[in-house]
Amino acid sequence: MPTANSAPCHRADVLTALLCAGLFALASAVGWGMRQPNGRAPLFLDWPPLYAYWDPHTGPGTVAAVALAVAIIAYGPPLAARLSWRWLLLGSWLASMAWLWSLALVDGWRDGVAGRLTAKNEYLYAGGDQGIHRFDDLGEALRTYTRYISKSTAPDNWPAHIAGHPPGAITTFVGLDRIGLGGGAWAAVLVLTAAASAAAAVLVTLRTLGAEAAARRAAPFLVLTPWAVWAGVSADGYFAAVAAWALALLAMCAVHGSRWAGLGAGLLLGWALYLSYGLTLLVVLVAAVLWSARTLRPVPWAALGAGVVVAVFTAAGFWWWEGYRELYDRYYEGVAADRPYRYFLWANLATVVASAGLASMAGLRRAVVSAGRGLRSWRDTTVRGCGNPLVALTLAAALAIAAADLSGMSKAETERIWLPFTLWLLPAAALLPPRSARWWLAAQGLVALVVNHLLVTGW
Repeated sequence: MPTANSAPCHRADVLTALLCAGLFALASAVGWGMRQPNGRAPLFLDWPPLYAYWDPHTGPGTVAAVALAVAIIAYGPPLAARLSWRWLLLGSWLASMAWLWSLALVDGWRDGVAGRLTAKNEYLYAGGDQGIHRFDDLGEALRTYTRYISKSTAPDNWPAHIAGHPPGAITTFVGLDRIGLGGGAWAAVLVLTAAASAAAAVLVTLRTLGAEAAARRAAPFLVLTPWAVWAGVSADGYFAAVAAWALALLAMCAVHGSRWAGLGAGLLLGWALYLSYGLTLLVVLVAAVLWSARTLRPVPWAALGAGVVVAVFTAAGFWWWEGYRELYDRYYEGVAADRPYRYFLWANLATVVASAGLASMAGLRRAVVSAGRGLRSWRDTTVRGCGNPLVALTLAAALAIAAADLSGMSKAETERIWLPFTLWLLPAAALLPPRSARWWLAAQGLVALVVNHLLVTGW
């Protein structure tokens, strides 16, 4: 059997990356071929398979982004190997924040940061009778929330993002406004700061589950990633961070028995359910954490925490299931009714290649191979420093993405929608040979820089 860093495996890694790049190219070519002469229909995308349009540009963040990419490629792996754990966590968070900010600022302060969450379809839209000002009476807004989701039942319905999510996200931004931090700029700061912390949350989860060596190998890939193009500034980056810290706390409860960590995990998991309906699929990643720790100890405490959040929102007048049913109706009243399922079923996966990067795709291949070797490989905690928690979480993320894809509720825009799940594909790059780490990091950085400078991404 070839070793982890043998030439045959390395060739398979490169071949996987090339095939994934080919999948993206094919999805783009087929998507362009499906466009109508009069516009974007039936895909409703300007640059398929991504929700973006072509506009080569540079901006205030360009120099910083390139410099950061070069620095992380050159110094990331050795620093991650020898820094103390606390400094690694702090450094990963700060470096991730710098990468997110620099990429966002490629589009400028207004278009890339302050104006992102105030656009017509966003949470902080203040125009007409649809926007955030309708939450001046938060209690009334929550009680009547589901009335304004479906277009057929309410002509003055919510903007797309408020209607498309439970009220947790908009409540977050209303809370910011109530403490004097209103407007798109402060919302963007929150989202960027939270999204950057997701790297540290993944590292904490892996180390807690006994895979510190894997975490250290993964750290540079959690920072220098095309995932950041869509995480900043997108509320889904905030969602990803909430979910990631929930899993980190769940791991702490599972391994160390901390009831407070279990309760905190439940509160965050419950909150995640009210940030996005699709985050119900976190149950797959929760199962991976519990399986890796070989215990169900956190379940009652996490259930209690999640139950508190559900009870609060239900008492406030918002019933989750009713909101989901109304969203389903609205989704198929709009472009989803025209977007062909047969195309997006596989083209959605091409967007994962763009957001997770080629290194993650090659690492995913290794995770699948490792899992296929049977229980002996699953129990081995030192597969060249990458233990079973890494493999389990990687495969769980891939399974969650597959379920979301099959559901038909994610036709396009998945490079953003699936950020909470693609996040857990990023550390799979730690399964790649250490001697090739810089080359794979360069591939990750290059994808991010090319996408961010050639395209203007939506949402």
